[in-house]
Amino acid sequence: MTVIEGVVEHGDARGRTLGFPTANIALTDLEPADGVWAAQVRIGSEAWAVAAVSVGRRRTFYAGEGPRLLEAHLLDVDGNLYGQTLRIELITQLREQQSFPDVHALTEQLHRDVEDTRAWAAAHCPWLLSARVPTAPERELG
Repeated sequence: MTVIEGVVEHGDARGRTLGFPTANIALTDLEPADGVWAAQVRIGSEAWAVAAVSVGRRRTFYAGEGPRLLEAHLLDVDGNLYGQTLRIELITQLREQQSFPDVHALTEQLHRDVEDTRAWAAAHCPWLLSARVPTAPERELG
């Protein structure tokens, strides 16, 4: 298991536009490995959630060596997380990072990634799927 802690930063809001809002955390070293992960996420010191997490350079949108970023799509969480500290526990890698020919192909894969993450959570931490994180206007996910 790899653990990343960081403060949620503003991104380019592409995930939200695609229907998969993400909490973005900049990465400063080479860990963890690029790819899509199933993860458990602690929000501040109060709540836990399940997330499909992408680590990499977003090659579908940025050619070459774009900025390396961790993007966590928290399942069943609504709200603004900007400025919140997240503890992201990357548990299992679902697939390698890859480029897609277009946004439609990427979006189809994102749906599969979320389904795979839910299946993983149902088998390993079902209590996190049954606990919906409270929504507050000031916690809108970016």
